[in-house]
Amino acid sequence: MTPQARAEARFERRFGSGPRLFQAPGRINIIGEHVDYAGGLVLPAAIDRHVVVAARANDSLNLTVASGAMGGEAVVDLGALAPGGGWVDYVAGTAQVLAAAGIPVVGADLCIESDLPIGAGLSSSAALEVATAHALLALAGASADGVQIARWAQGAENDFVGAPCGIMDQFASANGIADAALLLDCATLHAEPIPLPATARFLVVDTATSHDHAEGEYRRRREECEVAARLLGVDQLAAVSDLPAALARLPEPLGRRCRHVVSEIVRVREAVEALRRGDLIGVGRLLNLSHASLRDDMQVSTDRVDRLVAAAQASPGVLGARMMGGGFGGSIIALADADEAQAALAAVCDSFAAVIGSAPDAFLCTAVGGAGEIAA
Repeated sequence: MTPQARAEARFERRFGSGPRLFQAPGRINIIGEHVDYAGGLVLPAAIDRHVVVAARANDSLNLTVASGAMGGEAVVDLGALAPGGGWVDYVAGTAQVLAAAGIPVVGADLCIESDLPIGAGLSSSAALEVATAHALLALAGASADGVQIARWAQGAENDFVGAPCGIMDQFASANGIADAALLLDCATLHAEPIPLPATARFLVVDTATSHDHAEGEYRRRREECEVAARLLGVDQLAAVSDLPAALARLPEPLGRRCRHVVSEIVRVREAVEALRRGDLIGVGRLLNLSHASLRDDMQVSTDRVDRLVAAAQASPGVLGARMMGGGFGGSIIALADADEAQAALAAVCDSFAAVIGSAPDAFLCTAVGGAGEIAA
């Protein structure tokens, strides 16, 4: 059963008939990791895995939220919005941001379902925020463009949930384009569609190691990049134009962080040109280089993830692979030619099973359009 069908069925069992349905996709990031919060270039694509929200106004001052995907039910008092530390904060935070923007958020019954793995580096939290924003806007009789929705969703995660994420995840979910990636400048939010070659297939493989962006090492990496930028006298590290001179002025580990950001932005540009040429071997090489930089300079990988990436890179049919997401777990993205994609996926699963002792959650994905209401 699709998440749309599950959401509608759960809503009818819990609240009765008549919900409106909204969905937001997860995303892959082809390349450009740990540079969005540094004002850099990223290359995400929305994928055919979604969070679905079934919604109907309930003539109260509460959001009653039931979720099979997240597990459980919660009530959000719109008159006393405050973080509680659970998954419903992504819903409550979105409501708060919209209300602060002058949107007349109304009480509603919501059911949430998903076929997007949670905690796997595929932006399930961003998709939940974006889908919730669409639902609450529609119930309030309001609308907004995808850029504004992405800003609101990021605000919910930064300011209410307390996770210091950049805007890439929310932007890709809100503004995805079918069969294309988005070359996104995170400083200006200018986005350019980059058509994906028909011969390219992207594999996603869950490392079965969850992560939490709201605390710990991810936050520390962002803070280190901000400190490095201040020492160099630039607003964000993406503005560094002379890397050797910058490295001469930075202590470690700030030099490593700067080198990753600057070199990763170069790799994003090179990957775009390789995609335009249909050079999948070149893109695969850049994915491998990206992982090495994330491992050695940004230091956001783990021994387990490194072993799994190496296993993927060595699998027949795989042109390149790297860790994806904030790090310390999540998923791996790998590239294969369309003719070899199924065989490559099977080979990667076999390689992973040899390392972790069981078959991983793995799939091929397709680039799809961004979030919106599902037509009745």
